[in-house]
Amino acid sequence: MNRIEQSFRALKDQDRKAFIPYIMGGDGGLDKLSERLLTLEKFGATLIEVGVPFSDPVADGPTIQQAGIRALKNGTTLNGIISEITRAREVVSIPIVLMTYLNPVYSYGISRFAQDIAKAGVDGCIIPDLPIEEEDLFADELEDKGIELIRLVTLTSPIERIKEISSRGKGFLYSVTVKGITGTRNEFAQEVVDFLKQVKEVSPIPVVAGFGISNEKQIKELTPHCDGVIVGSKIVDLLNRNDLDGLERFMSVLKPEKNIR
Repeated sequence: MNRIEQSFRALKDQDRKAFIPYIMGGDGGLDKLSERLLTLEKFGATLIEVGVPFSDPVADGPTIQQAGIRALKNGTTLNGIISEITRAREVVSIPIVLMTYLNPVYSYGISRFAQDIAKAGVDGCIIPDLPIEEEDLFADELEDKGIELIRLVTLTSPIERIKEISSRGKGFLYSVTVKGITGTRNEFAQEVVDFLKQVKEVSPIPVVAGFGISNEKQIKELTPHCDGVIVGSKIVDLLNRNDLDGLERFMSVLKPEKNIR
């Protein structure tokens, strides 16, 4: 069983929700990646999503775009991130999911990519610009190495497509809670709650909400209707400001004493 499946099974047994922080690999320097992964594990992350900086990040909002620019200026490469994750695996035990776009994977080589991230200890991969109609080669290569391809559904996805997409995975289903790019939002409309309820009803795998989640109120509003949340821009901002106290406080929202049942 993949570490992602193990983590969600353990959460279910404990009646808890997943907190998944996103960080940009190489932001602040590649040499800080292992340290940041370990810090996030210590603060209670269920698993960690590591972004690969890319020159045309179509799904990323301003905060994550700026983190990507900083990482690229630092000379960050996909190969460098994979090497640092390999090093981090000496001390980090929770699942790691790599978020990248098609172009870097094509340039790296699909088979080589799957092989190298598996050796590094990566458990899953998110490729937001990969539609299910074109995923067969990627999915086969990743699954052959024990890597879960994490698929996305959106507010505009028809119910039949949600059923099809969710039936293909074993890790979790990334449910995008905004119509647009990542970034903080002040509040979510009722349609987001309705959307999560609908997805939860049909998905055979855990449903995780992501995009735009940036405060405790939003997490408390959404988690009763899904299995956890992904938080990106808020985490990236706190790390960029080196506000570790603020990061720990923010990530404590889903710890047992505050757990939403």
